[in-house]
Amino acid sequence: MKRILILLVVLVAAISSFLLWLFQRDEGGVPILSYHQVNDVDNNAFTLTTEQFETQIKYLVDSGYTIITPDELLNAWENKSELPANPIVITFDDGHVDIYKNVFPILKKYNVKATFFIVTDNVNLYPNYLTWQQAREMQSSGLADIESHTLSHKILTEIYSRDKLWEQIYGSKQAIEWHLKKSANFIAYPGGKYTREAEEMSKAVGYRAGFTVDYGLAHNDSQNYVLNRIPVLGSNEHTFFRFQLRLKAAPIIAPLSRFKEKLISDGNEGIASFIWIP
Repeated sequence: MKRILILLVVLVAAISSFLLWLFQRDEGGVPILSYHQVNDVDNNAFTLTTEQFETQIKYLVDSGYTIITPDELLNAWENKSELPANPIVITFDDGHVDIYKNVFPILKKYNVKATFFIVTDNVNLYPNYLTWQQAREMQSSGLADIESHTLSHKILTEIYSRDKLWEQIYGSKQAIEWHLKKSANFIAYPGGKYTREAEEMSKAVGYRAGFTVDYGLAHNDSQNYVLNRIPVLGSNEHTFFRFQLRLKAAPIIAPLSRFKEKLISDGNEGIASFIWIP
């Protein structure tokens, strides 16, 4: 019995030391949240209800987070200046019209800034997507920054033609700059997937940084063209508690998620199913 207790103490101490090391390793990292849709109609993992989203924004504001833009983040890193207390970045992917109808009013209510990565070919084309007029209104508010999510949302790892990859990356930048009369400085890769060529091309056309999707924090010593973003999911399964876990426990969740993905890619789906990601 005594031996078992000693083993348990050693095990707890080892786990505690490992978790402490994970958090210390990520010290100074900045959470970048990645959303998609906010409405009260669709019920899927990529859609939060309006109430869910407002609850999360109110929590961030009330908890002392300072919501900054990607430009402010990069400026601080490049100038080696201090970031504000508890910095956090809010981003949205795709450019569905509900960001104008449901998200934009909440940003104005709480005076919060967010970055919206849009699929430029879809603008003015589908009824569930933004119009350029709506994008201009949001951009001119000072609370929204419209950036690139490529030309037509093709997965970049599945594009084998350099010309077509260039078209996706540079074409969307040109469209934003033409329609909104502002510089397009950032790109979010569709599905969070990218190649080394996509990184280099994003830099070559003039983006300051590129964003993927991961459960980890963004760091100053990271490659600027593969910055992590924490996905925020919706539906009835993704509660406010799970949002808090993703936000607070990113240093733990990120390596767990990568390990789970590795197990799945190696054909060990059964083992991977035992790893719970909030």
